[in-house]
Amino acid sequence: HVQLVESGGGEVQAGGSLKLSCATSGFDFRSYTMGWFRQAPGGERDMVSTISARGIIKYDNSAKGRFTISRNMPKNSEHTLYLQMANLRSDDTAMHYCAASCTQYVSFWGAGTQVTVS
Repeated sequence: HVQLVESGGGEVQAGGSLKLSCATSGFDFRSYTMGWFRQAPGGERDMVSTISARGIIKYDNSAKGRFTISRNMPKNSEHTLYLQMANLRSDDTAMHYCAASCTQYVSFWGAGTQVTVS
């Protein structure tokens, strides 16, 4: 049973920081490109950052220099994806989703965690 469960969202003031986590199970985490996406009300779901199975990292221009994606893959234990977000701005306000893909399309989505910057 595939699970991606996000946590760490919340409300912060502009300039503040949050660290999102995505706990995963039920698929071969090490073989997937993992990523964070976000969707503001009325907007599209856009990529924020991805990390490939080989560890190649990409960021959207809006995230460069402010966000850091990372992952923890201990043996015989739950694998987790993170997104450290700093210097948050009001336009970062969105539902943030964890995703896993092994092709050009996303295979699995989490339910999302809300980030609100005031």
